[in-house]
Amino acid sequence: MASNGVDPETANGEPYEVPEEIDFGSSDSEGMQERLEVIFDKQDVQRRRASLAPQDRPSRPSKKRQKTECFLHAMLEARMKEGQFSPNKAGVAAAHPTDKTPPELLEDQVVHRESRLLTKKQLSDMAAHVRNLSKKLSQVRLKLNVRNVFILTKAHDKTLIAKTREMAEWLLQSKNPEGHPYTVWVEETMKHSSYFDAEGITAKDPAYKDRLKYWTNELCKKRPHTFDLGVCLGGDGTVLYASWLFQRVPPPIMSFALGSLGFLTKFDFDKHADILNRAVKDGVTVSLRLRFEGTIMRSQKREDEEQQNSRDLVEELIGDLATDATSHRPDGVHNIMNDIVLDRGPNATMSGIEMFGDEEHFTTVQGDGVCVATPTGSTAYNLAAGGSLCHPENPVMLVTAIAPHTLSFRPIILPDTTVLRLGVPYDARASCWASFDGKER
Repeated sequence: MASNGVDPETANGEPYEVPEEIDFGSSDSEGMQERLEVIFDKQDVQRRRASLAPQDRPSRPSKKRQKTECFLHAMLEARMKEGQFSPNKAGVAAAHPTDKTPPELLEDQVVHRESRLLTKKQLSDMAAHVRNLSKKLSQVRLKLNVRNVFILTKAHDKTLIAKTREMAEWLLQSKNPEGHPYTVWVEETMKHSSYFDAEGITAKDPAYKDRLKYWTNELCKKRPHTFDLGVCLGGDGTVLYASWLFQRVPPPIMSFALGSLGFLTKFDFDKHADILNRAVKDGVTVSLRLRFEGTIMRSQKREDEEQQNSRDLVEELIGDLATDATSHRPDGVHNIMNDIVLDRGPNATMSGIEMFGDEEHFTTVQGDGVCVATPTGSTAYNLAAGGSLCHPENPVMLVTAIAPHTLSFRPIILPDTTVLRLGVPYDARASCWASFDGKER
């Protein structure tokens, strides 16, 4: 027998009754001497559990101007400052299989929060937070304080250069809702382009000379917060190039359909003045697109020739040698919006690729290669290789073999939190080539 004293109050403010004596010694239903009565708030009973609003809602971001006007970046940066996404030093010190960076190097220098330095739980939490933000952003309009406009187009297309000039002139003549003039950034190659005629634009008004500026790849890489809004004039390839330029923090991108493919280009250029005015005045709805982070891991050659000839990739990644941080070293990190492709390149023989997911060996792919696509990239190389189409909001990654030699490997869909590793075994007959969104091959 047990006697319990309980404060008769609940979180809903309604009392409940607990018997003073309960028989825990008998497993029969008769052992319960008195019934337990619980009374909930009647208003909440009629509502679904998922619709109940939490009591401790996170506060809205302050209206103070941050490094970027992007609502998503502001919230993610706030969570990162709290330490939720910081690398797990214990996991790094233990040489997690996804990390081949020596622990002593991590202690001496600042390392970016790369995905391979995060634990599985941290990756899952980060993905959950981003999905939650994505749902919120799709239901609200964000008013951006636009002062600097980034324009990207095909630098060698005469027709698009003329349209770039048309948009740049309109922006230089316009002002934002606060009455401030726009600063227009175009590619540096436009400076000496006779089709763009920068001197002719600045000759119309001397003030244009200080507000017509030129961006470079280095500026986009080191100072992405310079731009408040990005405008793409072209097709899907132009949007992918914008994603490639802004590897870390891309600004909000508005894409105007002026190319051959239009999966990512939503707006009509003929209405660009009205579209941009409404976007700046009334706000925009942001659609987040999932990007993957791919790290190139270079194998380090052993000094002993016998040890080098007996190396096993499976053992070094998920086996007994997974804790050996000297077997591989990182050699470049790329954020991709479409796909990562590992193929045989110019080799005449088919490639052999070992595939690992988290800490498991999935399979050995024999064929022309493997395509790992984002939901956005499901309509690109993935589709041509026989992969599935996927809605861009699905939190998945699509893995498709390119011309596989056997029927044992079919296209698969994995969660976006999976740490996928592709490697060429040491005894392979030929090496492989990797490309990230069709670049850095």
